[in-house]
Amino acid sequence: MIRVENLQFAYSGAKTDTLHGLDFTIDKGEIFGFLGPSGSGKSTTQKILIGLLKNYRGSIELMGKQVRDWDNSLYEHIGVSFELPNHYLKLTARENLEHFAGFYKHIEFSPETVLKWVDLHEDADKLTSDFSKGMKIRLNVARALMHNPQILFLDEPTSGLDPVNAKRIKDLVLDLRSKGTTIFTTTHNMSLADQLCDRVAFITNGKISTIDAPEKLKAKYGKRSVRVDYMDNTHLANQEFELDGLGQNQDFLQLIQSDRRIKRIHTQETTLDNIFIEVTGKELVQ
Repeated sequence: MIRVENLQFAYSGAKTDTLHGLDFTIDKGEIFGFLGPSGSGKSTTQKILIGLLKNYRGSIELMGKQVRDWDNSLYEHIGVSFELPNHYLKLTARENLEHFAGFYKHIEFSPETVLKWVDLHEDADKLTSDFSKGMKIRLNVARALMHNPQILFLDEPTSGLDPVNAKRIKDLVLDLRSKGTTIFTTTHNMSLADQLCDRVAFITNGKISTIDAPEKLKAKYGKRSVRVDYMDNTHLANQEFELDGLGQNQDFLQLIQSDRRIKRIHTQETTLDNIFIEVTGKELVQ
């Protein structure tokens, strides 16, 4: 659905490029995470992919066609939810969606349907000026879905959301993926990426350092061990054991069969945050 080869870009008047030869592909029905700190090139890349920034160098194909060759019909096939809400504040949520629906030749889902998906159906006739930031972000997502896009671009989709609504958006994204929607999401939230993405790309300073599935990255960079936390008399103690051959490890078996109170047993998995730092040498800063 998306093929990017040697993507380079410089803003007008800039002495150096912002993007330095990016290469990646995204398959149909894949959730692809573009992960990096502020200023890494995430938003610039997305703006080029959706046609907002021109004069890039290299090749970008969306649905088999160069982005520079698409006319406005591109927007019949893609949906975009920006991180910063951009609604008409003097209109209600329903009126906003009805207005934007008029931009498309075909609308697949009614305002009522998409508002229900993001749990805003009870606020449909409330002025958007009275919405919280989280409500405005959810309205962004709803607006991006009315025409049932083949490719959905999400910029920090759970930023500003409480845990309940963040889960609602994550479940919605996974449901869309199951129905064949291709999703490109930019974020610095590694936990979100770990839960959602089929593959992730790490980007810093306009360069991609690695692309892989979160599970494969954790397997590659994580420790193959388990830690057992237990009570030693009145003190909490722990021991770590190699995961390979664990069932035949006599020290491990003796510990869990002893009369010590086991508090927890867990694998020493690394996180995407730690992997990002190890691979790029940089920390994620919001």
